[in-house]
Amino acid sequence: MAIASEDLKFTLQEVLDTFKSCLSEHKEVFLEHYVAGWRGLVRFMNCLGSVFSFISKDAVNKIQILVNHLNGENGAHYVTIQSMVKYELDSQLVDLTKRGSFPESGCRTLLRLHRALRWLELFLERLRTSTEDSNTSVMCSEAYNESLAQHHAWIIRKAAGTAFWALPGRATFFDVLNVGSPEQVMAVLGDTLPLISEVYKVTEDLYAQNNILELP
Repeated sequence: MAIASEDLKFTLQEVLDTFKSCLSEHKEVFLEHYVAGWRGLVRFMNCLGSVFSFISKDAVNKIQILVNHLNGENGAHYVTIQSMVKYELDSQLVDLTKRGSFPESGCRTLLRLHRALRWLELFLERLRTSTEDSNTSVMCSEAYNESLAQHHAWIIRKAAGTAFWALPGRATFFDVLNVGSPEQVMAVLGDTLPLISEVYKVTEDLYAQNNILELP
């Protein structure tokens, strides 16, 4: 399996460091670091070939939308996820009941990444607690069915299920994570996953408080 040169730079340590920077002391999520963390996760998926392309390609598109907001004339309102949600809701820049005027709102765009983050968190947690004979396809499918699947149409769920059966074995995943021995991989995953989980929970609670967990 050919791996693009840019993907050789990926290491799980990078994702760990980025998510460490995501939360402020007041538990606000810095959008710039959130986006950077996702760039690392996309590189991780791309290292495994085309299996995750149906998710990674969409993630790249969503990342760019958020970067455009960050760099736009209203970028000051997009420093944190909290400030973004407040600004867009106060300014009525979010389609709350049906897609229409604001399909690329920051709130809707980030919600899609948020859902995918849960899937990756669940999958990586299964990897962390796996044994040498654990089946990566089964672990990935279980994580997907517990998270993203409920938000995908049947045809996408079917394609995902087929793609997951082409996943490489556990040893290949550990190599791609690029932090050393299996024991080191387990240790770094043990450090990384609580950070991802906390960022996910803060975001989930924020969206729930504002009744925007089901944006169209």
